[in-house]
Amino acid sequence: MIVDPLTLLAFIPAALALNLTPGADMLFCLAQGMRSGPRPALAASAGISAGALVHAAVAGLGLSAVLAAMPQAFSLIRWAGVGYLLWLAWRALSQPMGQSSGTALATAPGRAFRDGLIVNLSNPKVILFILAFIPQFVDISRGNVLGQFLVFGAVLGLGGFVINGIVGLFAGKIGRILAQNTGFEKALRYATATIFGGLALKMASGSR
Repeated sequence: MIVDPLTLLAFIPAALALNLTPGADMLFCLAQGMRSGPRPALAASAGISAGALVHAAVAGLGLSAVLAAMPQAFSLIRWAGVGYLLWLAWRALSQPMGQSSGTALATAPGRAFRDGLIVNLSNPKVILFILAFIPQFVDISRGNVLGQFLVFGAVLGLGGFVINGIVGLFAGKIGRILAQNTGFEKALRYATATIFGGLALKMASGSR
C-alpha cells in the first residue's frame, strides 16, 4: 500500500476537521448555491476538490516549493484570483438568477465546476496549506512521494466535496425558494456578490 494504513487513519480525521473549518471554498459553494441552485453548487464543490488534487500533485512534484520561493509568482496568481472573483461578483449583480422564470442566466453546472476550479487554483494559500500540512504525513522511506501526496490530496478533496456540497445543497434549496419573490431574489444577488467581493478582498489582503 502506498500509504501506511495507520497514517491514513490519523490523516482522515485531521483532514475532515480542516474541511469543516469555514473558508473561501465553503463560502464559494454557499454563494453558488444561493445564486444558481443545488446542481451548480455540487459542480462548484467538485471543481474545488479537483483543484485540491491538482495542488497536491504539484506539491508532490516539488513545483510548489519553487513557487513558494518566488513572491512574484504568488502575487500574479493571487491577483488573477482577485480579478476573477470580482468578475463573478459583478455577474451576480448584473444578471437575474433566473430560477423563478426558468431562464438560462443561472450558472450552468459546467461553468460552476470551472469557476470552482479556477478559484481554488488561483488561491496561493491553498498551495502553502498543502505544503505545510500533507508533508507531515508523508513517509519518504516508503518511496513514491508523489503517490502519497495524491492519496492525501484525494482524501482532502473527497472530504471537501462532501462538506462543501452539503453547504451548497442547503443554500441552493433555500435560494430557490426565496428566488420566487422578486425582493428576495434581488437581496440574494446582493448577498452573493458581497460574498464574492469579500473573498476577493480577503485574497487581495492575504500575505505570504
